[in-house]
Amino acid sequence: MYNASMKWIIVGLGNPGKEYFGTRHNIGKEVLEALKEKLSRDTKIAELNVYMNNSGAAIRKAVPSKKAAERLIVLHDDLDLPLGSVKLSFGSGSGGHRGVESVIKALKTRDFVRVRIGISPATPKGKARRPDPKKITDFVLGKFRTPELAKLKKSKKTVLEALEILMTKGLSAAMNEINSKR
Repeated sequence: MYNASMKWIIVGLGNPGKEYFGTRHNIGKEVLEALKEKLSRDTKIAELNVYMNNSGAAIRKAVPSKKAAERLIVLHDDLDLPLGSVKLSFGSGSGGHRGVESVIKALKTRDFVRVRIGISPATPKGKARRPDPKKITDFVLGKFRTPELAKLKKSKKTVLEALEILMTKGLSAAMNEINSKR
């Protein structure tokens, strides 16, 4: 049975420094900033002042065991999802995301919640259109453009909804509801 009173640790992956504010790669950190005031007092919000690809070591300090990792929620950007979409996963691999790889390596487990926030443009059918592999770094470190801001706002709203469901009804309920959204 799901115990909604259990505490969670939520981490938004991103890079420190003003030059990264507003970039696609920092969406996890920025969504977390937007959610701070709306989250339950039983939720610990970890602010890491480290570069994303080194975040595992810092998270390890707040998550001392594999069992504790099951109560970790990592918010991060995802190139495999179109901007405006959000997906939840548990126990999955990094999908090539170096920040998530750092967390998996440091915790020695994949068993934590990932809130994947889409950053790629969409095809006419709504699928993610990944940038050219040679341009990925420039793309993820690029800032959101004005036409993308409405979809970014939608993402933030969906993440908040996902976290509320997850903390009150459990991971399965949150995954069923959020992952089925288009």
